[in-house]
This record gives sequence, C-alpha cells and structure tokens, in this order.
Amino acid sequence: PTAPVTFHAHLWDHPDLPRWLRFIQRGPTQPGFLYGCPLDSELGTHNLQVRSPPGGFGVTPERGRPTPGGDAPFQAEFVVGDRNVEELLPEGSREMFLRGSVGIWDRGDLHVINVTSALDRGGRVPLPIEGRKEGVHVLVGSHSPFSPCLLSAVSPQSRSRCQRGQRPLASCYDTLAPHFSIRWCDLTLDNQGSPHPVLGQPGFPSLTFVTPGQTGAPFSSPCDHRDKKGSHALSWDNLLIMIIGFFSFFLLFCREKRDLQTSDLQLFHHSSIAGDTRELRAMAGSRDVPRPLSTLPMFNVRTGQRHDPMGSARAPLL
Repeated sequence: PTAPVTFHAHLWDHPDLPRWLRFIQRGPTQPGFLYGCPLDSELGTHNLQVRSPPGGFGVTPERGRPTPGGDAPFQAEFVVGDRNVEELLPEGSREMFLRGSVGIWDRGDLHVINVTSALDRGGRVPLPIEGRKEGVHVLVGSHSPFSPCLLSAVSPQSRSRCQRGQRPLASCYDTLAPHFSIRWCDLTLDNQGSPHPVLGQPGFPSLTFVTPGQTGAPFSSPCDHRDKKGSHALSWDNLLIMIIGFFSFFLLFCREKRDLQTSDLQLFHHSSIAGDTRELRAMAGSRDVPRPLSTLPMFNVRTGQRHDPMGSARAPLL
C-alpha cells in the first residue's frame, strides 16, 4: 500500500480464519498476503471480500499456471534460511528461485508446488537481531529424475557429515548463493510418484476476490495438498481419545470388581489410616489437646488381646 494500512483478515462474523488459510503482514507499510491450501471438503466454500479504506489500495490476485503433463512425480523440498514466507510468495521471487534451481536439478521443467513458513513446520521464532529470518520451505517438482547433486546431498554419508556439523556432500552447494541460503542438511526428496496438486492445476482450490462493485480473478497460492501435519494431529487426537476411554471403562466397570476382591484387613488398614489423618488434621490447629488415639496401643500382636486406648497407656507399643 502507498499509505500505511493494517489489514485484518477474519471470517464473516467470526474473529478467526479457516484452519487452512493464513494471513501475514509485517507492518502497516508492508503488503499483506493471504495464502493457504484447503482440503477436498473445503474447495469452493469461501469467497474473499476486500474492503477498501478511503483512497483505496491495490489488490493483486495471482492465477496459477497448469503444469504440463500433470503432477510432478519428482519433488524436492528446499529450506531457505535467509527468507521469510512473504518474500517468496510473490511470483517474481518464485521465478528467481526456479531459475537458480535449474542449475541444481539440471532440468528446465521445474515448478513451485508449495511455499510454507518454517514456523508452520515447527521452527523456532528467530531472535530479534538484524538479518535473522524465519526460514521458508519451498517444494519444487519436476517430471525429470533427480540430479546427482541432489541424490548425493541426501545420501547416508552426507547425513552423517551433517550430524557432525560438516558440510554435506553436494557439488551444487553454492549454486543459489548469494540470493538464497539453502540448508542442505534439511533437504528432502520424494520420488514415489504419488499425485500432488500443483499451482494452477485444474480443480485446484481457489479464492474469489469480491470488492465493492467488482469481482477479481481467482486467487490461488502454491500449496502441497498433502496435509501431513493435520493427519499427525488427527492421529494423536484419536490416541488421546482411546486412552481416556480406556480409563473411563476401568473406573466404571473394573473398580467395583477390584473392591470386592480386596481383603477385609486391607480395607480396615485403609479406613484406619484415613481416620487417623482426619484426626491429626483436626488437632493441628491447637497444642492444648489430649494425646491422639492413633498413638496409643490397641492390639497385642502376640496374644491377640485388644485394650481400651484410653485405659491402657502403660501397655507396650506394637
């Protein structure tokens, strides 16, 4: 925006956004980016309406381009350590990254599939020091096999060097420098050939801009349709529900059976301990009290004879 503008993104009559949609704006003078990847059940369920303040501002929706040949079976995810997510969301920044990736992959049919902030992948917030960035995960796809440089970067020998704090085995280590700083130890490759939606693929999720008196072009962001984080979270939720259900079943149906099988002597000791505890708590508020009954002898273990606690102060203790 030409003038300082602070955008507030939320659902209609709700204070938040859908779980798949994110909004980021670093400051009033910085542009705001709304991006995300909906699930199949959420396709076409939302429209994006932008309310313009006095003076107006520009809205730039981006339309993705279909990938020739369909989904890219060979995918590599790079971690760019010297960028924030909003710096790689514009199309110009992605094109610059792809031009540098051509020298790594040795192929020209590269396409950006997903751009994700490292914070959304469990990364830490960087220290407020000049030049520190959050980091960005960039997923690049191709129909051509991986280059020898990429394969050597993920080899066991290279991973072992990364664990020792050494430089990984990658001949194309400095190909993207100085524009992008790649964390080669975090590089991941996927060549399973499973279908993944790419930017602009037919049927890819899109949002529609609805401005006062004008409807813009569909807006879509590069995103990986595999919601791995959501699936892991769902698995943990199911495990937690199973644990709670197991303990509830135990308390409802197994506790009574356990009480029936408990010996009378054990129950007697339990009740006596509970009674002594209540007695000591009642006596804790004052020193001017008689000797507690729990400290007086009541039972002779050798003869089995019982004594009155109040009248057998001289009887030997157990």
